[in-house]
Parts: sequence; structure tokens; C-alpha cells
Amino acid sequence: MTSHREAPGISTDPVADNTDLYAFVSPDKPSTVTLISNFIPLQLPPGGPNFFSFGDDVLYSIYVDNNADAVADITYDFNFKTTVINPSSFLYNLGPIGSLTDPNWNVRQTYTVTRIDKSGRHVLGSNLASPPVNIGPRSTPNYTTLANAAIHTLSDGSQVFAGQRGEGFAVDLGSIFDLLTLRPFESLSAFPGPTTDSAQGVDTTVDLNVHSIALQIPKTLLTKDGSNPTVVLNQTSVIGVWSAASRQEVSVKHPNGGSPMKAGPWKQVSRLGNPLINEIFIPLSQKDYWNTQQPHNDKQFSQNYLTSQVAGLMPVIYPTALSGVPNGPANPRSDLEAVLLTGLPSSILGVFQNYTGPTLADMLRLNMAVPPATSPSRLGIINNFPTGPADIAGFPNGRRPLDDVIDIYLQVAAGLIYPLIDSTFTPPAAAGLLGDGVNEPAVPFLNSFPYLPTPFDGYFYDAQSNGAPEPYAVGSS
Repeated sequence: MTSHREAPGISTDPVADNTDLYAFVSPDKPSTVTLISNFIPLQLPPGGPNFFSFGDDVLYSIYVDNNADAVADITYDFNFKTTVINPSSFLYNLGPIGSLTDPNWNVRQTYTVTRIDKSGRHVLGSNLASPPVNIGPRSTPNYTTLANAAIHTLSDGSQVFAGQRGEGFAVDLGSIFDLLTLRPFESLSAFPGPTTDSAQGVDTTVDLNVHSIALQIPKTLLTKDGSNPTVVLNQTSVIGVWSAASRQEVSVKHPNGGSPMKAGPWKQVSRLGNPLINEIFIPLSQKDYWNTQQPHNDKQFSQNYLTSQVAGLMPVIYPTALSGVPNGPANPRSDLEAVLLTGLPSSILGVFQNYTGPTLADMLRLNMAVPPATSPSRLGIINNFPTGPADIAGFPNGRRPLDDVIDIYLQVAAGLIYPLIDSTFTPPAAAGLLGDGVNEPAVPFLNSFPYLPTPFDGYFYDAQSNGAPEPYAVGSS
């Protein structure tokens, strides 16, 4: 998964665990950019009586760099507050929840959004309602209406949503972490096991939920000069985006069993830019440390990109199909470094760039001048590489929910775009075919903000569905 339980420390603190980050030009409002940061991974829908929620003691942040130095120029901070209406009850709700002010809703969350930029701190919205989780057809009978009511317009004209969503990231996690087994190619593995070569993978995250913080922001509020970016090759059209969660430095248990007392400065405990970085590029000894670092300090991790462990394992696990995958001192993976740590300069693709200069930093780099694709491809820029047509509105130009980052990473790790670095290199024939057999989530994304699907409800959850969700699981009325 892109950042679910990716480090030993954060795996024990799911409420502060970044899972996925998205940054894309809004397909239905192309004058805006949508930023989505997900937290609290692998939520089973039947989560009562204490359902999942954001942490009141966690500071959630989304950062934007708009002058190519890998330092935040704009920060959006989110602080949450939980209110229990009737503390004498053990119930989350005392009856059907028909609105965000329904007295039946016992455990509620509200939040404040603050923007910090060169002109100071600006509270854009306060006491904003987060919707209830999707419990089931009796408790939340019209969930789509509840969720839509929790889309708020901020004082600067941006839109915000913070609440539970269906997991939009699809992956065959069980197979991939079983010695990098790809079900469509398992007969080619050097390790014995089933050899069905099933073209269909198993979506491990199907029917699971996350908690999302989503912003839809006018582009003019993100550029360093307030302009509307229209020229793809201009550096001012590119922003870098990452998100983080922080906790206060001191936590003391309450002597009478109440909530812990918090004090001291905020310390970053989780961060996320590009997908899969801490998962597969950072070694175990550095994972928790990596989560505390700022992107502009990422040069210290650069060797993990130039010599990729996944690229090194490919010819070992698939010796007949992936022999000759470049890696190591003789063939440093400068292509991975460019895609993930600097962005692609215009000299590589000509018609496109998302380069943010020589500072090595893990950020999603979005060229806001690239319009949404009319026929988007799940493989983004590498779609039909090298003949094209490439979908330059897709990953690694930011990241859309539909981008299949697992298949993109597998193909790039196998050397698909390495000829851009070394024109004498010919990728293995299988490089452009690799994938885990899971190409899209079980339920479609929404066509409008906040785009991620309606969360699955607990009543219709079927743990034995094996990738086939119940027909009512999207929580419609």
C-alpha cells in the first residue's frame, strides 16, 4: 500500500498515519486544484461502539511549496474537537442520524482550518462539522446527504471536507508482500507456489475505509504571485505538495484515568509525498526517522533511490522475465531519483515538466497548467510508453485517485523509462506489462469533490466477499 503501516512506530499510531496523498487539477472545476490527504488505514466498516475518528490530539497538515525550494510556502492546518452530547450513554448515536445537527448523533467532531502563508495566519473556517461515519441503513439511512452537507466553503472561496471515505487505493497486498508475487506472472517466479497466472488480482483493501481531509483550492491561491498558471513549461506552474501529522512533545497520563495531558511543541510523526516511498525505498532502520524529516533534508536518503531494493530483487525473483533490470553503482537509478526527488525537466519529455530544481525532496509535483485529461489513463505519463500517447495529467504529475501507482512503480522499477537516462538500454520485454492484476477499486470514484467514494457501512460489510462488495455497501439511501 502507498503508506499504510509503513514504519514500525507509526504502525502503532494509526490515527496519525498518513495513508495516501493526492494532488490534481479538479476535472469538473479546472480552475481549481484538489488536495486530499488520507489517514487511519485499513478501517473495518463495523467499527462500533467506538467508531473511527480523527485525533483531537493530532495536528494534521497539508503543505505547498510554490518556489521550488522544498520548503512550505503555504500550510493548511487542521485541528479537531470531539464533543459527546450525552456522556452517560455508551452509544455513538441514539437513533437515526438525519442531519449534522440531529440530537440522535451523540459523538460528533468539528474542526478548524488555518492557512499559514507569507502574510500570516488566517483561520479560514472554524466549528466545521465532520460527518458521522457510515454505520448502516438504520443509523445513517441517507449517508450521501449527510456527507454532502459536510462539504464547507471556506472564507477564501476554497472548499473543504474532512470525514470518512471509502478506500480508493486498490492493491493485491497479500500477494505483493509474499516475495513480490504478481498473480498474472506467478508461474515465472523463482520461488515455488501456486501458478495460476490469474489476470485478476485480489484487492486487499476492498470494502475498507479511511478518513480523508480534502481541499479544493483556486489555482490563484497556490501560485507564488497569485497568477493563474497556463504555460506548462513555466516553472511557476509547478507546486510541490506533501502532508504530515504531528503530536505534542509531552504526553502525561491523567491520574484519574481521564484523557492524557498534552504539552510542548508539535513534533512530526508521519509524512507523505509520493506514494510508496517509506514503504519500499527507506530501510527499516530509517523508517521512523524518515517520518520526522522535512522534504528538503531528503538528500540523506538519496542512495536508497539510486540503488533500489525492489529493482534489485526483480531479476532474482523473475530471472527469465526481468533479467538485466538496471540497478547498483554501475547503473544508478537516476530515473527514480528524477521522478521522485526532483521532478522531470522539460529536456526529458519536451512537452511537459514538473521540475522543482536540484534540491532532492519527496513531494508530489503538480504542473497546474496541464488540463485534466479527456480520456485519463490509469498509467498516467507512462501510458503506452515510449510511443504514447502519454496522459501527462496523471502520476507522476501530481496524483489522481484513478492513477494505478502500483503498476506504474512496477513498470518503472523494471526499467521502462530508463532509456530516458541511458539511450543504449533496452528494457526487458515484460517491463511494460507488469502489474498486480488490480486495476481499479471495487466502487467508482465520485465525479465531484471530494471524489473518493462513499464509505462502506458496517451493516452490509461482508468479510468473505473476496473483492466483491455487497450491492448496498456504498451507503446510498
